[in-house]
Formats: sequence, C-alpha cells, structure tokens
Amino acid sequence: MAIFDKFQQLAATRQSMAKSGIRSIHVVMDRVVSATEAIVNGQPLILAGTNNYLGLTFHPDCIEAACDATRTLGTGTTGSRVANGSYSAHVQLETQLAEYFSRRGVIVFSTGYVANLGMLSTLAGPGDVFVIDADCHASIYDGCRLSGAEIIRFRHNDPADLDKRLRRLGARIENTLIVVEGIYSMFGDRAPLADIVAVKRRYPGAFLVVDEAHSLGVLGSHGRGMAEEAGVEADVDFVIGTFSKSLGAIGGYCASDHPELDLIRYANRPYVFTASSSPAIIASTRAALGILSAHPELRRRLWENARRLYARLQELGYHLGPEPSPIIAVRFARREQAYSLWTALIERGVYVNLVVPPATPDGSSLLRCSVSAGHTPEQIAAIGAAFADLKTSCRAVFD
Repeated sequence: MAIFDKFQQLAATRQSMAKSGIRSIHVVMDRVVSATEAIVNGQPLILAGTNNYLGLTFHPDCIEAACDATRTLGTGTTGSRVANGSYSAHVQLETQLAEYFSRRGVIVFSTGYVANLGMLSTLAGPGDVFVIDADCHASIYDGCRLSGAEIIRFRHNDPADLDKRLRRLGARIENTLIVVEGIYSMFGDRAPLADIVAVKRRYPGAFLVVDEAHSLGVLGSHGRGMAEEAGVEADVDFVIGTFSKSLGAIGGYCASDHPELDLIRYANRPYVFTASSSPAIIASTRAALGILSAHPELRRRLWENARRLYARLQELGYHLGPEPSPIIAVRFARREQAYSLWTALIERGVYVNLVVPPATPDGSSLLRCSVSAGHTPEQIAAIGAAFADLKTSCRAVFD
C-alpha cells in the first residue's frame, strides 16, 4: 500500500527496539506523585526526563489557581479568540508577560509548537529568507517551511558561518530573519548569542528571533532567558517560548517591541484557527510566572542539581553534551546501547528520555536527562548511582 511506504523506516526502528526488549517508548504513568516522582506498572520512578525545570507542576498556588479558574470560568474556551472573543485572563497574561519581558506586546498561543508555527509562517513568505541554526527544533523548521520563504541553515552555534551566509544575501538582507534558540533541547548547549548579535548588527535590516523555550526560567538574573544572560535583549526582535517547561503548564508566547505584532495576530492562521487555552492553564501559568519572578532561589537550586549530576556522569566516564545544563545528554554511538541502558535505568527506578535518529542532530543516540529544582539531593544522588550501576552490571553494552 503505497500511502504507507513512507513509514517503513519507522517500522524497522520499532522492530529493532522490540529485539532489544522495548515494546514502546510510550511510557504510561499510572500515577504522578509529585513533580519528580511517578508510578509506572506499580514501580516508583524518579522523573528525570520531564523538562519540569522549576518543579512547579505541583506547586499549591498553581494548582489552586487552576482549580479556581475552572470553577469560575469552566473547563475550556471552545474556540479561538478571534472567533469567540478573549477571556479577560488571556489579556491579563499577555500584559503580565509583556511587563516581565519589558516588551511592548505579547501574543499567547495554545502551545509552544503553535507559537513557532504561527509566528514564523506569518512573519515571512515567498521572497523572504530564514537563516536558521542547523540544530533548531522541529517546530522552527515546520514554521519556516509553512511560510514558503527560502530556508538557509548555518552550522550549529557558528557565528562565522552565519556571517558568511548573511553576506551572500546582499540587498535581500532586509527580508531576512535569523532564528536561533537559547538552550538547545538535545545537548543542552547554549547559543553564543552575544556573538550572533554582533554579526546581526553588521547587517542592518535583518531581524533576530530567539526561541527561549528551554532557557526561560533557567538563564538570566530575572530568568528571562539567554538574551538576558548575554545582555542583548534590545537586539532581539522576537522572543518565542513555551509554558510547558519552567512554567509547568502548556502554551506558548511571542514577545516583541515591534508595534506590528498586534497586526500579526490577525494574519496568523495557527492563532486564528486554534482554540485558545483553557482558563485553568492560563491561571496556573500566571501563578507560575509570579513564582518564577519572586523566587530566584529555584533557579539556583536547579543549577546546583544540574552541575552535580553532570559532574557525576562525567566522573563515571559517560560521553556528555558540551557543557553543564539542566539538559544533560548521555551520548552513544549505537542506538542498541541506548535501548538497553534506557530499559536498565527504568528497572533501577529512573526515567529519562530515549532519543534516537533522526530526532538527534548528529546521528548519535541519547539518554536525555532533564534536571529540576524539585529534585532533592538524594534523588540526584540516586540518578547518579543508577548510572554508576550500569557501568558494572551492563558492561557488555559498553563494548
């Protein structure tokens, strides 16, 4: 059946996984106990693969805000804001985010994926150009493709290669958007954003979009992300991000000083034709944003946990991502190694993400840990101990 031929590679991958004893990487959690614990098939697991960077999913203020909004406003909006109108809470969240980012305006989206899809496909069109980091997230690629604009990739985190590709555009630079991320989701490495901005300044007319999905709440003295950390917020035209990491909910946003942002709202098909977020999500996000702003100690605790686990895995001799980060990628040349060790970690009470090609940028396979401020020192030690045990009990896998 020709329509299904395109899935043959996927079928082969699943067969390979089955031979390694993995029926599915779609883990079903019977019960989530806390921001860092769950029960799977009756077994308690430490959650070390959830992107719950500040551990806010079980914060009582967020839960109470969500419950109160549901009781007051119902379970859903049942339509888009353009068709059904905006709840006052949506407008209040946009105002709160604009104040937090010190930006003129914000658009809130139903998911982070829709934020990238909507903004990138609307900002550019045929005749325009995207110059994007080669390791950008799938949602960035999809938004760029949907726009119909030309897509040019530059080597990951390589400002010199970006400069070379911008130089070739000549007069087309005024129709060009540069797109990078703050922290990259696979290896946890940061963009050299100050150097990228220095390149951008040499090409007046070019725009810069930074996806801060994994850096919101993680970097910067106020947690605003890589642009704040690098001191270049004024040079970033559009900040895009998500509520599904540090803010512990689901949704997305775009913040900008360009007055045209509000016009983009009405030309943005994914925004216009997607139902707006439920009152509960908006309320819990607003509560989480307040907690993020008021409690910088969460960020400090997150980085203490991240550095401690990175140092332990490095000491054990694992091949890791290039720098300590709340995303810690344990890298393997062969996917069979990752399959076996992922299963072995679950048996030892630790859940991490299993990531295999083509989802990885360089063709390696990963056991991807994401660390949380909610992890206790004992849990970080237990994750390290599980990885240490693999080195002895699964020695053949490493050969």
